[in-house]
Amino acid sequence: MDDEALAVACEEVADAVAEAISRVEDPSAPGTRPGQYALDLVADSAALEVLDVLGVGVISEESGVARPGAELVAVLDPLDGSTNASRGIPWFATSVCIVDAEGPRVALVANQANGVRYRARRAGGALRDGAPIAPTGCSDLADAIVGLSGYPSADLGWAQFRSLGAASLDMCCVADGTLDAYAVVGSSTLGCWDYMGAMLVCAEAGAVTADALGESAGKGLVDLDHGARHAPLAAATDALRRELGTALALMRRGPARQAVEESNGTDSSRTTG
Repeated sequence: MDDEALAVACEEVADAVAEAISRVEDPSAPGTRPGQYALDLVADSAALEVLDVLGVGVISEESGVARPGAELVAVLDPLDGSTNASRGIPWFATSVCIVDAEGPRVALVANQANGVRYRARRAGGALRDGAPIAPTGCSDLADAIVGLSGYPSADLGWAQFRSLGAASLDMCCVADGTLDAYAVVGSSTLGCWDYMGAMLVCAEAGAVTADALGESAGKGLVDLDHGARHAPLAAATDALRRELGTALALMRRGPARQAVEESNGTDSSRTTG
């Protein structure tokens, strides 16, 4: 199956989810496990109908693993940011990434609240609604606007931060220059479905990604174990990635506010804006 066919299938997944969730009368209705919404299950069912016809393997946040051992695997978050969706906050997405033996190959991250779509193909560039994207070029954490997942125990030395609630979209904001960096902080970790599509978007746009926890079992972020958890970070430049990674490492060592501020030459008076 060529890249174009895979890209079309990703679009069909996002379209199917959009149609399905538009019919949900109560987006805040609970699902079948803690932290899940009925909306998640509706989105997952719609996405799986498309992927089942395609015949690829699936790793989904909601329904687990299907067709293990397949040459192509769709890493799926049918509704990233479902809490936002349940509250009417317009920041939630469908993320699907087709992975082969070489890694992420084709990806789509579709903002289901406003219709914006990020697309990427390995060695084929990254687009936002058909236009090429690129990160800001920011290299100094003190100048950076950083998106966060989780709650930090310290000011890491950024200019400002935002916590928006949908990892796939947050990372794509680094790819298109809306944010300078993104990090998972505190005790928060993510599954591969949260970040895999956005990771390819970042890579093809020229942003840098890494696992702030290090490479688990040598797999790094391209880890298709449904139970694995990672702490991806994305940055506009490698210099910013290194500085942010160092700050995160200091924070995880314990009472870190003073150590981080001394390391970065900053104080704790920064604001979220």
